[in-house]
Amino acid sequence: MSAAEVDWDALHAEAKQVMRLAYAPYSKFPVGVAALVDDGRIVTGCNVENASYGMTLCAECGMVSDLIASGGGKLVAVVCVDGSGNFLSPCGRCRQLLFEHGGPQCLLMTPAGALPMSEILPWAFGPDQLP
Repeated sequence: MSAAEVDWDALHAEAKQVMRLAYAPYSKFPVGVAALVDDGRIVTGCNVENASYGMTLCAECGMVSDLIASGGGKLVAVVCVDGSGNFLSPCGRCRQLLFEHGGPQCLLMTPAGALPMSEILPWAFGPDQLP
């Protein structure tokens, strides 16, 4: 799917809506993410912090859980936002999650525009590297 075929406004709105549900009492940095799935569904997630910081769940973790729990599929396009609705670039761990469940052609909206995961995570390690 090309970037022009994605309803980025709808994904942005969904990401902002779910961001408002984030549990971020420690960092005060709510994050929301929404993605288009190859079957047309939209899946979402928000960050969920924990007093034991290492136990914190990134928004993308919740979104991938929503993807799997709602029937699986492949991520096609992703929007991640901060508390003001600005586009965010996911952390390294979450880039790996997006690559695993969307592949190199999955599009991510960045402050510089929509980019494929192959550019966001170059030389990525994924399922194709495993026997």
